Amino acid sequence: MKIATWNVNSLNVRLPHLLDWLKAQESSGPVDVVALQELKLVDEAFPHAALAEAGYRAVSNGQKTYNGVALLARSEPQDVVRDMDGFGDDQKRVIAATIGGIRFVSVYVVNGQALGSEKYAYKLRFLEALHDYLAAELDRYPLLAVGGDYNIAPAPEDTHDPNTWEGEILCSEPERAGLRRLQALGLHDVYRLFPQAPGGYTWWDYRAGAFARNQGLRIDHWLLSSPLAARARAARIDLAPRRLERPSDHAPLLVELGLQA
Repeated sequence: MKIATWNVNSLNVRLPHLLDWLKAQESSGPVDVVALQELKLVDEAFPHAALAEAGYRAVSNGQKTYNGVALLARSEPQDVVRDMDGFGDDQKRVIAATIGGIRFVSVYVVNGQALGSEKYAYKLRFLEALHDYLAAELDRYPLLAVGGDYNIAPAPEDTHDPNTWEGEILCSEPERAGLRRLQALGLHDVYRLFPQAPGGYTWWDYRAGAFARNQGLRIDHWLLSSPLAARARAARIDLAPRRLERPSDHAPLLVELGLQA
């Protein structure tokens, strides 16, 4: 079973990239589930027909211009839940569904803008709410996979220049503590379960040739519950879509599980 998470940074713009990428993966076995973030479109505009033609059913939680998350699957998603119950928020950042007996969550964590800002405080509140939400999900679904753009680089080695990034937005200790609390629930950063070459990042700024110089951050993650993490066989970042014209500023993170789709 192959699963992927990808912040597409506007599905309208990146739909051809997504469709081409899904087709390219088929030579080594199709991707069974894809968590998408930053759709930037409402549910009524979601491209169900194009994705169905590619072999995928989809559920979305969209919002005009900003945010938005989705799950794509080669079988019908079940028990779909949008947003986090009890967290009063009109930003569309969470969607969950059961696919092939596994509970999948696509999450787009707040960027936070700058330390000390209102958006930074909102990010910390969001992480607290996400902790409680995922704790409840784990109680109900021992097989839990949470993929998304967390907007947090977990450690100095997840940044191209720790001297520049340490203590700044995306790398501050309160943000990292929030991510560690999620992992303390029994969720594993699957990318780090395998040997990885240095310089493995999932996001690069559009400016200053950051991608060409590999000046990036690893802020997109799959967090898997222990029973799923034990079945993980590989995890890799696919740089090919980031090399295209008009790319997303993120690259997909792929994980292979020793399970039948």
